[in-house]
Amino acid sequence: MTPDSSDFWFLPLGGCGEIGMNMNLYGHDDQWLMVDCGVTFRDVDGTNRSGYHVQMPDPTFIAERKDRLQALLLTHAHEDHIGAVALLWRRLGCPIYATVFTAEMLRRKLAEHGLEGKVPVHLVEPLDRFNIGCFDVEWIPNTHSIPSPCGLAIRTPAGSVFHTADWKLDPDPVVGHQFSESKYRQLGEDGMQAMVCDSTCANQPGHSRSEGSLYEGLHHHVRNASGRVIVACFGSNIARLHTLSKIADATGRHLGLLGRSLVNTAAAARASGVWSNVSTLVQSDHLGYLPRDTVLLVATGSQGEPRTALNRLSHDSFHDLSLDAGDTVIFSARAIPGNEDQINSLIARLETKGILVITPDSSELAIHASGHPGAEELRKLYDWVNPELLIPVHGEPEHLDAQTDLARESGIKRQLNGRNGDLFTIAPTTSIRRNAVATGRLGVGRGALEKIV
Repeated sequence: MTPDSSDFWFLPLGGCGEIGMNMNLYGHDDQWLMVDCGVTFRDVDGTNRSGYHVQMPDPTFIAERKDRLQALLLTHAHEDHIGAVALLWRRLGCPIYATVFTAEMLRRKLAEHGLEGKVPVHLVEPLDRFNIGCFDVEWIPNTHSIPSPCGLAIRTPAGSVFHTADWKLDPDPVVGHQFSESKYRQLGEDGMQAMVCDSTCANQPGHSRSEGSLYEGLHHHVRNASGRVIVACFGSNIARLHTLSKIADATGRHLGLLGRSLVNTAAAARASGVWSNVSTLVQSDHLGYLPRDTVLLVATGSQGEPRTALNRLSHDSFHDLSLDAGDTVIFSARAIPGNEDQINSLIARLETKGILVITPDSSELAIHASGHPGAEELRKLYDWVNPELLIPVHGEPEHLDAQTDLARESGIKRQLNGRNGDLFTIAPTTSIRRNAVATGRLGVGRGALEKIV
């Protein structure tokens, strides 16, 4: 299956019909581009029956054509977009393009797998535009729940697409660059034939909340807490960490980070210049000696994951610290679909210990902001970019269906709603070929990647 000079194809191998594990291909004139290469930590049905904690798309289709794969483009540094790169790069063997923060996060992963210095990683800046093989690629600045995210405008003689990746319209992202309405409008004026768009919150009305709006709510709960305060959030959310560091200063508390991924992301943010004005952090092995009411901790584990800091604290198995009755845990994150049961179990264990638990649903003030667009933001972007074709991705079936309906109601001429392995033809005609390519998952086994049956 080979695209010719009149073809422009989109082929998702992961992340279409599911949340996580993003791996996308664009094909034109016997060449391919890959956009993102991520993992998931959940099973298809959420029961983890396979036994593989870390899973990723099976790249066999493109690995068999790696001599035609021009590059891997990384839109941002979330695990579901870069987590499989170090595990799969030897099968792909292509150059990689990423912004500075994303490249720094990737460098650390490559080093863990003995690949540092062996993989060609090219740094890009937002608004850079250059050719990669037969593809004209432009990096479009987005805002999201991680620093330095970019969408991609990919142009070929046959057709063009705006691949949004994960995004929101955040007027105050706290750290990193801002989005540009004028740039989105320029894409529309230039004529984007198709838009491949994030669907995660397409079934949510209204507009996502800005990161900059969370200070008041988080400050309120920390100021009124009597014991230790532990805030659980995604380890990649440097903007949330920046806000909490300001709150620690304002309330006279010592800031500590618990969890390997959080500590690593913070170090990458400092190394890449994204987060440079933080006060000195307290080492985790000192935290147990500080008065309880002087401690503000940020911890991984907002999704109830078994290996994270908050989960270990709930079991009294965290080596540097234990929680006491009267401490407060704030969940500054919402549940990813499929994680509800393990989050509820975590909350129950904490409450049994006499710990006050505050969630986004129980707080009258905002303590969490989604990184994905609601329906109002999607309508705005449709209006600005004005594509002829909308392809929803990055979501479970209900999210893809919601965006398909929204695009139709908003006047976009065509919508193609498909799944992993479907071949979306953007040019010369608009069509979808179901199950064009076999897809599947690989799991991280003992020393090797194994196909999940």
